[in-house]
Amino acid sequence: MDHDARAALFDGTAEHYDEDTFHVSVAEALVEPLPPEPELVLDVATGTGFAAYAALRLKPARVLAVDLSPAMLARATAKAPTLDPSGVISWQVAPAVPMPAADGSADVVLCASSLHFLGAVAFEDWLRVLRPGGRLAFSVVSGARFKPSGAFADFVPRDLSFPTDDAGAAALATSAGFVDASARTFTVEGGDRVRSVFLVHATAP
Repeated sequence: MDHDARAALFDGTAEHYDEDTFHVSVAEALVEPLPPEPELVLDVATGTGFAAYAALRLKPARVLAVDLSPAMLARATAKAPTLDPSGVISWQVAPAVPMPAADGSADVVLCASSLHFLGAVAFEDWLRVLRPGGRLAFSVVSGARFKPSGAFADFVPRDLSFPTDDAGAAALATSAGFVDASARTFTVEGGDRVRSVFLVHATAP
């Protein structure tokens, strides 16, 4: 599936993406345990910017947020005057893998609600961009719950097997070469829906 087709699919979902508050909750929970005052935070496949904006609470020097979809980024940047008045976040339309960042340049890599579209190839790139001791924080869907359908099913990479428990989620990072990996199940109940993902934190060696 080419980049243009991917971008078009996500452009089509951008208008209503912010109505789903689950993505905000995931992003904030990912950021919460990270160390303060990082020099550079990379937000991979930022969508409408939830994780990039959540990262501002860490008081970073810089945040680079990248997404393939111009429409998603348009919605993200529209919130900047209110949420990022000092312009800490830079926004870039580009494929999220590889990230447009130098080797060993990042203190934190964030990936909220997007790994199931990026695939296992993302881990290699995250190891590349993180400095030794840099922190990785990502969410991943449960293999027991995640049943993609329609157009989205075509975008789910085949190189990633989705975990069914916390240990399996942490093992995604460990098997990719990260250390000190931990995972927890994050659940939000809303109306008649219960939604759950794994939150994983790990360290670059």
